[in-house]
Amino acid sequence: RVYLAGLVGLVLILTAEARVGNSSESRFCTESKECLLYDMVCKNDNYEVRHYDSVKWVSTDEEAYFMDKATYTAFRRLFKYITGSNKAGVNIDMTAPVTVKIEEKKKMWGSSIFTLSFLLPSTHQMTPPQPTDDKVYFTEMPDMKVYVRSYGGWMMSLTSSVNSMLLKRQLDKVQATYNKDYHYAVGYDSPTKILNRHNEVWYMVEGEPVCPSSS
Repeated sequence: RVYLAGLVGLVLILTAEARVGNSSESRFCTESKECLLYDMVCKNDNYEVRHYDSVKWVSTDEEAYFMDKATYTAFRRLFKYITGSNKAGVNIDMTAPVTVKIEEKKKMWGSSIFTLSFLLPSTHQMTPPQPTDDKVYFTEMPDMKVYVRSYGGWMMSLTSSVNSMLLKRQLDKVQATYNKDYHYAVGYDSPTKILNRHNEVWYMVEGEPVCPSSS
């Protein structure tokens, strides 16, 4: 039984490391040791479909009228968590990407709740240090397929909104089904990086993914 328990534990650790892996395995992750890895399902000139395994994130919510204001405050809160403001008092490596969950049905001139999340590194996927700030909590993103549109430059409210609109337009054009309640704005780079920045928009696939070849 002890041997079996140890074997199960080893499998779980290896699985976590397979989902959160070395950044050398991703062309997007240039500043962190580890990155969220995925399997490519299909792609065309307009978008990709990717499969992600379930992984654990550290998250926080912030209410604001614009994503930029929310992410500024939320990022500082999570950065404190990974730089020692946790019950273990340990530093945690920064990973990529950073995601922002954005509500789709925002009222005109109304505020929204934005959820910012840092991917936990492989060594903390199973038992991350507990937060000291009650606004910081853990989330487990499910095993999922996502529609992905990539773009360069800076991830801001305007660029994120434009690219989410363009992705939705392409998905609706091919009658793809996807979760229309929210989407993710996804960034891979630190604010200090100037060139070759990489950002994405994700919509969660519902049903079978649709990925026709580009004409």
